[in-house]
Amino acid sequence: MKVLILTCNTGEGHNSVAEAVRQVFSAAGTDCDVTDALAFLSEWASEAIAGFHTGLYRHMPGAWKKSYQYLEQHPAALDEDGLVFRVLTAGAERLGEIIDAEGYDCLICPHVFSALMVTQMRRMFPDMDLTAGFIATDYTCSPMVNDCEMDWYFVPSEETAAEFLAAGIPAERIAMMPGIPVRQDFFLRTDRAEARRRMGLPQDGQMLLAMCGSMGCGHLDALAELVADRLAPGQLMTVVCGTNAHLHKKLERIFADRADVRILGYSDQVSLLMDCADLYLTKPGGISTAEAAVKGLPMVLVDAVAGCEESNLRHFCRMGGAVTADRQEQLARLCLSLLDDPGALRTMSAAFGQPGNAAAAVCVHLAEKHLARKERSA
Repeated sequence: MKVLILTCNTGEGHNSVAEAVRQVFSAAGTDCDVTDALAFLSEWASEAIAGFHTGLYRHMPGAWKKSYQYLEQHPAALDEDGLVFRVLTAGAERLGEIIDAEGYDCLICPHVFSALMVTQMRRMFPDMDLTAGFIATDYTCSPMVNDCEMDWYFVPSEETAAEFLAAGIPAERIAMMPGIPVRQDFFLRTDRAEARRRMGLPQDGQMLLAMCGSMGCGHLDALAELVADRLAPGQLMTVVCGTNAHLHKKLERIFADRADVRILGYSDQVSLLMDCADLYLTKPGGISTAEAAVKGLPMVLVDAVAGCEESNLRHFCRMGGAVTADRQEQLARLCLSLLDDPGALRTMSAAFGQPGNAAAAVCVHLAEKHLARKERSA
């Protein structure tokens, strides 16, 4: 079995899911590669689409929300005769040639864009013997998913499965995951004292970890100031700005004289930072929340971007592992009140239950189904 995971560089979340699945396959000795699906259009197209997505997501969340709602309400805009479908699937023939040349027999799509491209490729190469799976990276069925033709649709909850059924996905093709795939290092728990020592953070006191995705979305600057103004002696806030260089510089300037506020740029130590923290202030991105759930880290969720993330927010608030509020002042007060209530934090942490390994579930399922398919065709 040779696996190709087709991710998209529209934020790090999809790349993180791809890496999570790759890690499990590679540990099992399965040949597994990861590549950017949009690069089959062209490198320029990939950069342009990713750049447009990042700009809209980071600087114009209102426009992003309206665009998402429009696509939900006008599915005909995404029909295969439309411009959006034709642009996103323009690399299908090139993809098919690569798959044939490299001998891949299992494809995994953690983004609807790559799933659409695989759908078109299979129409162009109907004799290609493949197993193809789509991984939902949010607790909802996003627009265009029902236009994809996958063998398997991996969903993170019963509620999400119901949405996929309502969208017309056959029940026999829906497979359950225990959450959304996260990298294997998030299943490791580092002792808090050791984690803080490694991150250069104080051993004593509570820590709020604040981060709004890899892109640094939302009004994290204003929210960080509101929280900082209310920090009690011995409490610490660490803010991760991601790839948002402007936000990083601004916060470094604002908090230059504050020993109780640490400002970081992009970090590849999020797992370790979570082990340092008592509470997580974040937007409800599928991967951010999935990582926190695996760690059992209580969350205060900021509805910064809306769209599919509103479903994630509802899921974790309903579960009891997260809380939210409409206004920044309320969010800041929530953070501080929870830090002052260890019992509430323990209750929220327990609400996540025992973490399941969604990436392993995907890999085991696809390996078993691929083997069965091969045996039937033998």
